[in-house]
Amino acid sequence: MSVPYETTAYEPAESPESPEEHLARLLRRALNSFELPDEAIRQLDCALAHDSSLHSAHHSAGLHRETYRHTWLLADGSAVTFWELVHNTAPGSDPQHEVYTDEEELRAATARLPLPPDTPDFELPVLTQLSPLPEPRHAYVPDDSADHARRLLRRAENPDRPDAETAGLLATAFAHQITQAFGRPGRAGRVGLSYSLYEHAFLLRDGKELSLWEVEHTATPDGRHMCEVYATEDAARDAMERRATRHC
Repeated sequence: MSVPYETTAYEPAESPESPEEHLARLLRRALNSFELPDEAIRQLDCALAHDSSLHSAHHSAGLHRETYRHTWLLADGSAVTFWELVHNTAPGSDPQHEVYTDEEELRAATARLPLPPDTPDFELPVLTQLSPLPEPRHAYVPDDSADHARRLLRRAENPDRPDAETAGLLATAFAHQITQAFGRPGRAGRVGLSYSLYEHAFLLRDGKELSLWEVEHTATPDGRHMCEVYATEDAARDAMERRATRHC
């Protein structure tokens, strides 16, 4: 019959791994890693983040089988999934690891295992499905994005610019994209004034996104360009509106 899941059946990481290290460890322990398509592995060269989860498990009469889902988030916003099968049904009862790029191949390999057919799988409620990685809204470019965030915040002159907590999150940025957000303040303001609004979108190490909104304008006493940075688009547009109203 089914028994509670034993975490020792799966080799845990001793410390946080990079996507590359996680892939290397997975391939090292897989008996069939040489069968994996080179193209599938090459896709992970630019992986920005990864996540793993127990998908299902089967424990019966001293035999066990677990399947794991390993997902990598790529710089273009797509995701690649590998499926790992771990079992002790081979002679000697030592755990065997196999990796597949297709869930159908995983099912076929699982069906070949000499496990009692009348014992159903059990799935852990919390770990049954991998929490989906959010699909990025931007076409990110891997770059020195953490430094870009530091420089952006450093040149911001508004006192209500994003705080140190936001700066700490941006220290883990792997990629970013800058886009101009169009639309002027409701009032045209003084002739000769210019306003520009930019979104600086960052992709963080954990796959999350964080955007800063930069307002560049010349609504200053001497007409020089000024940079202000806000945590939300609404806050940035409100600042533009206040500036335009003040200089009508």
